[in-house]
Amino acid sequence: MVYKLITTSIIILNTSLLCANITTQQRDSNWYKDAQKKLKKKLEYIGEIKKAKNIILFIGDGMGISTVTAARILDGQNKGSFGEENMLSFDKFPYIGLSKTYNTNSQTPDSAGTMSAIVTGVKTKKGVLSVSENSLRSDCKSSKGKNMTTILELAESYGMSTGIVSTARLTHATPAATYAHTSERGWENNSKLSPEAIENGCKDIAAQFINFSYGDGIDVAMGGGRREFMPKGAIEVEGKSGKRTDGRDLREEWKTKYPDGKYIENLSEFNSITKDTKKLFALFNDSHMHYESDRKNDLDGEPSLTQMTQKAIEILSKNKKGYFLMVEAARIDQAHHAGNAYNALSETIELSKAVDMADKLTNDKNTLIIVTADHSHVFTMAGYPKRGNPILGKVISTDKHGLPKTQYELAADGLPYTTLGYTNGRGFMNLKSQTNANAGDNMEINIGRKNLTKVDTTSSGYHQEALIPIKSETHSGEDVTIYSKGPGANLLSGVNEQNFIFHVMQYSIDLDKD
Repeated sequence: MVYKLITTSIIILNTSLLCANITTQQRDSNWYKDAQKKLKKKLEYIGEIKKAKNIILFIGDGMGISTVTAARILDGQNKGSFGEENMLSFDKFPYIGLSKTYNTNSQTPDSAGTMSAIVTGVKTKKGVLSVSENSLRSDCKSSKGKNMTTILELAESYGMSTGIVSTARLTHATPAATYAHTSERGWENNSKLSPEAIENGCKDIAAQFINFSYGDGIDVAMGGGRREFMPKGAIEVEGKSGKRTDGRDLREEWKTKYPDGKYIENLSEFNSITKDTKKLFALFNDSHMHYESDRKNDLDGEPSLTQMTQKAIEILSKNKKGYFLMVEAARIDQAHHAGNAYNALSETIELSKAVDMADKLTNDKNTLIIVTADHSHVFTMAGYPKRGNPILGKVISTDKHGLPKTQYELAADGLPYTTLGYTNGRGFMNLKSQTNANAGDNMEINIGRKNLTKVDTTSSGYHQEALIPIKSETHSGEDVTIYSKGPGANLLSGVNEQNFIFHVMQYSIDLDKD
């Protein structure tokens, strides 16, 4: 009992220190209170934990469990093995938990609400960024006074260095949730603001990035999205026009604000950056960065997620007070929306490489590394393929003796099908149906489905078939995995509300470091 009382006092003391910059909106939220109670119970059970000097949060956007499994197999097959026995870098982490991803108003979530939960400790609505669930989406006035402080803002307040790395636009939902507060994730530049938002003084996301005021400002920011920072009519290096209608060039404003910093836009400039750089702002593309499989085709050259992760750690690690770094593999999600498993899995493999790089550059004794997803996708792996069957290929099964067959399995329409598919999306064929007595009593089947026999379903441009026709495949609502190692990692085992991740990061920060 004495031990429990001591542990509890430690929790209260540490929490009061860390809550110094937490808003009333957060402290009064039941989501926040419940997470603090859960943290207290876990610490009473586990005991006091060693604190972390550094925190690296990896987000595989849309990286559900089926995505991890299929990517693990593809990675192994790319290396010449069957694939199933392969392990991605984060598969080897000592602690694994689950995250419940729903938003406060949606059973199946979006990236804005989920990432806001991860970085603020409070669940909120779909489509809003780091404002409370009492805000109405796309309603500026309703979000006034309802900002929720993020883990990145807290880290800056503690004197830590901070970084954001993403293969999406830096103003896109996941990276934006770390520094911006808005009732509409789509307000990436001023031209997207509604008349109501302008009237009530809400600022666009790119402007909020430039005006970030915590600590000495974000130290490293790398990703895409030049157009959101440039005035309309200004042509960027790859020939695209800016989107801003207020005449502001936020790239130039950043340079003025941080005269000792480096602003870069291509791979050559990236390669010239040294760890002695004080501030780094990089916009490598007009919109999102290229898929890793297509990166070599970028007109001006752009680094990989692994290269950006390495560079960020090298710059941030100079701070004796430590750092917080968020790294997003954004294009897993975007490939899934397109129904393109090849790129979704390839992006997941690249994330694994980035995690491995971070793991090699850091020390488990002082760095907490978390790898998770904001949500999953309606991505399936099915059909009883034999062991080692190409994961992107068509299903070849086993015979009645358990031995591999040599021919493709055929569906009721007499055509082969792939192991991987989607519940909905653009891969649907709009077909008529008829009764086929040979397929079963009154069974309705689609006729005219494309014959995949001679189609290379393993190519980068193939889009898997889908059951329900919609223009873009959707997210799904099941739990996603949390992989972790380092100080505080064991607190994330078990089944957790997604916002609990923030509370573990918050508690794990060592405020007494040199």
